[in-house]
Amino acid sequence: MTHFARALGAAKTGKLDAAREDIAKLVELSDKMLKAKDPYWAQIIDIQRQVATSWVLSAEGKAGEALKALAGAADAEDKTDKSPVTPGPLAPARELYGVMLMENGMAKEALAAFEATLVKEPNRFNAYAGAAQAAEKLGNSAKAKTYYGKLLELSAGVKSDRPVLAAAARFMGK
Repeated sequence: MTHFARALGAAKTGKLDAAREDIAKLVELSDKMLKAKDPYWAQIIDIQRQVATSWVLSAEGKAGEALKALAGAADAEDKTDKSPVTPGPLAPARELYGVMLMENGMAKEALAAFEATLVKEPNRFNAYAGAAQAAEKLGNSAKAKTYYGKLLELSAGVKSDRPVLAAAARFMGK
């Protein structure tokens, strides 16, 4: 998870060499799991590699390739069962696909990705936030209200200056 998180952070902040280093480590770890005859973890790590690689492609200005790669990673993750002894993914590929779709002005597709994430991974803050923002962008006030409401429920009693919570409060105050 460390190399995955670092690769994503590096790609999102334009430190592509650092991202590639952590992606190489993910390849190494996936190969190690295959040699240890642990195909489940090899696959999970490879999905993380695919996700991180897609964000590097995005940072390089290759939006089409990045979206295609991330869609493939999300599809692979959707077909993978969760290990009974671990929590869900740190950042689900489908949720990250929704983020990338939003960044590329594809709110309709992003909403579908966030909603699919919520089916498989219920009560995810970022999936509710993304769904609400996508719905609002599409002019779907009913869905935006539902998702912003869920977001505010999840964060009830939490003192935060996160912009999405301020946006939710403003929207719900309409």
